[in-house]
Amino acid sequence: MKFCHTVLVVKDLDASIKFYQDVVGLPVKARQPAGPGAELAFMGDGDTLVELLCAKPGFYDESKEVGNGVALGFVVNSLENKLSLLRDGGYATDGAIASPAPGMQFLFAKDPDGYNVQFIAKQ
Repeated sequence: MKFCHTVLVVKDLDASIKFYQDVVGLPVKARQPAGPGAELAFMGDGDTLVELLCAKPGFYDESKEVGNGVALGFVVNSLENKLSLLRDGGYATDGAIASPAPGMQFLFAKDPDGYNVQFIAKQ
């Protein structure tokens, strides 16, 4: 079995594309309609693929909160550079860099829809 992609339901496709492009570093691979009242964007680099789905009310199960219980993790070269980029872009982060084990550090941020995004630096 091979992991295919992660789908995130988003409120503003352009804002989410900007976050995943400018902060995470994922290019837009495709952007297309996904049925009446819905549009999606595939963002990815190599084996990493995130699908952003923006749809009118009723297209998906609205009983679940957007951004609830989901976290995406991305390996980065520098947490300090990523933290600076997050702050400069006005994205939500407490700026705390955790080090739970030797040789590993990470920080969390929120994307425009409240999804948790973890940036990990392995040394």
